[in-house]
Amino acid sequence: MVVQDRRGGGAAAVAVACGTGLAVGLLTTGCSPDGAAADDQEPSGRAAAAAEVRNSAAALLRAGSARVLTSMETVSGGTRVAIRGSGGYDFATSTGRLRVVLPDPAGRPSGGRQPITEILAPGALFMKNRGAGVPADKWVRVDTAALSDGNLVTGGATDPLAAAELLRGAREVTYQGEERLDGVLVRHYRGTTDIGTAAGAASPRTRPALVAAEQGFTTDAVLFEAYLDEDGRLRKVRQWFRFANGAPKGASVISTTELSDFGTKVAVRLPDEQDIYAGKIASPAQ
Repeated sequence: MVVQDRRGGGAAAVAVACGTGLAVGLLTTGCSPDGAAADDQEPSGRAAAAAEVRNSAAALLRAGSARVLTSMETVSGGTRVAIRGSGGYDFATSTGRLRVVLPDPAGRPSGGRQPITEILAPGALFMKNRGAGVPADKWVRVDTAALSDGNLVTGGATDPLAAAELLRGAREVTYQGEERLDGVLVRHYRGTTDIGTAAGAASPRTRPALVAAEQGFTTDAVLFEAYLDEDGRLRKVRQWFRFANGAPKGASVISTTELSDFGTKVAVRLPDEQDIYAGKIASPAQ
């Protein structure tokens, strides 16, 4: 679901709990990773680290597909809640299917609410169990290039390929060392990535969304933490997004994407045209 604030004709979409009437609060406690990044690396080491992070999207394309876990963390009234998703993604076709679980107003994991099914596709986001007047058997289609954040956070989960392609603009990257993530040895990096640079280097399937995202945030610089395996594949990425619009000013959202079981078959079928809802979509206040 999309909530829009307008300033000077621009629109910034923010993630909300789709169809529940619960506007998900945005983080107001800053947008930087815990701990200080290593600052004693040689320039050549930083350049190599940045290059490896930038190449992680290409490594995922070679991997073909993966299982996905997502988390979109927010804070409202001092309470931290998260929208969580799980499913699979096919990097060859840039399509995926997620089951997204929304928190209830008290912050409990689901509160009895029906999970939302999301289908990710080039240029589009399809949502079922959208609520707010949409028939239960219908899908809502959103043109992601028309969203001022390119659907990096609007749908409650960042498209895994978009999250990886956003790293094509990585800079000021520092290597944090090796560690184990779910039993897999990974290399840990921290840095910032530039949305505009990433858009220029992204694949044609992702570029329109990243171009749109340049308009939705306070700055093109996005802080990130990335964990890469021995094949250069992204195993986990956490990204901090800060909005240009919205209340409170400078609100932010932390998006986390985790990938595993590379090569797992992922079957994604796009909704038929007759199954897409064409009526008016109510806002939470309606």
